[in-house]
Amino acid sequence: MPYVADVRGEPALGLRERKKQRTRATLLDAAVELCDRQGFERTTVDQIAAIAEVSPRTFSRYFATKDAIAFALIDDAIDLAALELARQPRELNHFEALRRSYISMYSATKTAPVGALSEDRMMCIVRIIMTSPSLKQAALEYRPHAVNVELAKRMGVELGDRRLRLISAMWGSIIMTALGDLSEPGVDWHNENVDGVISRLEATFDEFMGEIQDAAQPA
Repeated sequence: MPYVADVRGEPALGLRERKKQRTRATLLDAAVELCDRQGFERTTVDQIAAIAEVSPRTFSRYFATKDAIAFALIDDAIDLAALELARQPRELNHFEALRRSYISMYSATKTAPVGALSEDRMMCIVRIIMTSPSLKQAALEYRPHAVNVELAKRMGVELGDRRLRLISAMWGSIIMTALGDLSEPGVDWHNENVDGVISRLEATFDEFMGEIQDAAQPA
């Protein structure tokens, strides 16, 4: 019987590659479990490897550092946002295109099929980032992830372009400002969901655009 990928005209993955993908997914799941339970800073590579039932050496074949696995979790969401960004009309303002892309990405988690990025997984990622000072800072630093690659295409510029880095930095600040109150101690994460993330992002975006419009008015 042919693999599904064969029927769709896509190359079927070999046994070795499928095993590698399963191991990578297991490591990511273990990282989410530990970081969500005890925080990113208190989680070690050895602990992640133990939960995943692999050796630390095996971990290092997939992720160079603990930070690398954290970015892999973040990039699960960023990759989906990049796909949404590619669908946005080219005539849209770059910030509006980003807003629509991220709202669509967050919304899609609520009806995600098995194996896709779910709302529960998304909220775990948000919690891990917002309760880790080092990850919050890292999230604001420019890097050529999938959204920035797609944004560069929209702008017709290279990945090192100054304007691209500026827009990326401002967008990152909008998101982190929107979710800022989730960094406060005592947040009841059982009452937090993707709809709340969307509402925070929408409100912060409106405030940002209001400030931009005011700044554009002649004195």
